[in-house]
Amino acid sequence: MVENDVITSADQISEEEGKALVYLARRSIEEYLNSGKIIDLTEIPYENWKKKGASFVTLENRYTGQLRGCIGSIIPVRLLYQDVIRNAIAAATEDPRFLSVIPEELSDIRVKVSVLSYPEPLEFRDPQDLINKIKPFKDGLIIRYGNYQGTFLPDVWEQIPDKQLFLSNLCVKAGMPSDCWLKYPIKVYKYRTKTFSE
Repeated sequence: MVENDVITSADQISEEEGKALVYLARRSIEEYLNSGKIIDLTEIPYENWKKKGASFVTLENRYTGQLRGCIGSIIPVRLLYQDVIRNAIAAATEDPRFLSVIPEELSDIRVKVSVLSYPEPLEFRDPQDLINKIKPFKDGLIIRYGNYQGTFLPDVWEQIPDKQLFLSNLCVKAGMPSDCWLKYPIKVYKYRTKTFSE
């Protein structure tokens, strides 16, 4: 990994860049829903957008706060601005939990973009050690076992502030039993996010 070419810390993204990413995400969704086209930028306004970056795009009902779609990348695989475009369209049209967003809904939807730091392995001896090392409301977590993998953004702590419940729900999200973190030799990675919202 060449540091200069990858967003390694979410703090690299300024407020101005983040707000522009949110605007880009909304424009991408509008264009795709109305014309079926994926937009691309002829000029890239920020240097950080030209680096590989991992992002999540979350859509919520702006009145109730209810989730309407959320898709993202955990590892940087494409340029940050391209990742946001792709995940914005996917959050609106490919989240298996929801029907595709329709253009008439867009005025009721709030768009949020989270930029992720590069995930780091979380070393732990046993389940209690894992519990002790997790920082609620700060750490996003990835758990992995064989072909199973799941992640929760740090935002999820607001719904599930209990560490044990957080891990149990994450196991289920990854397609495993809720006690996988107690019984399986799982790998855990942590990351931080910086979230920008309309």
